[in-house]
Amino acid sequence: MNTVDAQAHSRADARAERSILVVAHAHRHDTVLAAERVVEALRAAGAHPVFAADDREELSAAGASLDVAILGVDVPVTDIELAIVLGGDGTILRAAELVREGTAPVLGINMGHVGFLAEIERDDMDEAVRRVIERDYDVEERMALQVRVKDTGDSVIYETWALNEATVEKASRERLLEVVVEIDGRPLSSFGCDGMVVSTPTGSTAYNFSAGGPVIWPTVEAIAVVPLSAHALFAKPLVVGPEHSVAIEVLERTNGTGILWCDGRRSHDLPPGARVVVRRSERPVRLARLHPAQFTDRLVRKFHLPVEGWRGPAAITGVMPVTGDREEAL
Repeated sequence: MNTVDAQAHSRADARAERSILVVAHAHRHDTVLAAERVVEALRAAGAHPVFAADDREELSAAGASLDVAILGVDVPVTDIELAIVLGGDGTILRAAELVREGTAPVLGINMGHVGFLAEIERDDMDEAVRRVIERDYDVEERMALQVRVKDTGDSVIYETWALNEATVEKASRERLLEVVVEIDGRPLSSFGCDGMVVSTPTGSTAYNFSAGGPVIWPTVEAIAVVPLSAHALFAKPLVVGPEHSVAIEVLERTNGTGILWCDGRRSHDLPPGARVVVRRSERPVRLARLHPAQFTDRLVRKFHLPVEGWRGPAAITGVMPVTGDREEAL
């Protein structure tokens, strides 16, 4: 985890033209209104709001009044200082994709339901914009995955990345995938299954969670490998270190085809013999954080976990232990 003190920016940089990307969709009326509010607040502070072309078109069609710059046309992604996201986890993943070629961190304002990646809820939106303008935030770096598809000749035919997970799935509902799992160039096991999920700690509360994989704290650098409905005795979730390489081969005896999905957004067809190689990406995803919060609290809040009857330090004194203050908590 890498924390960046926003006050480290120079005064000269503070006077420079500031471009803030706003990522939102027009599927909800409150999101359309929120986008207009954010644009107004940014302009009042002297910043330049920027939108992806599709977002501006959809929001304008939904009634929003947005005379803003277009990402990649008026403003290059490398000039984006930060991305404000109005939406749930899916919108945050899209924002991470939009700024992937730059260095802008992503700040999520939850407009959906669970919103596990979001930093704050919609009621705190004005405060969030104020702190963005003042550069009063930290930046947390989350591990991402590099994903490559190779053919039977070991040539790379497709390459992408993932923040949450890379999933190899069967393309036909009625057929099983025959796969072999490989770690660091050595075969581990082969079996029939509905698919395989290769997840980051960030994605451990997404598809990995639904598939029965482990919840991994964001401070743990690891890769989870979880089979989907495997027909085998040894088909348990695995957790390997970030230095390891994971490969999923679609065996040529498979009666059908597979498909690769990354973060549920980018896909590639996998014929028999295809090989999906997943390893840690050299480029993390950067998330803007306004409040230092323990991951345990986020789990409890987002999943509505029952904690009645707990008698820990906070229950007794009313003061939560600071992050990392393990001895005090014990």
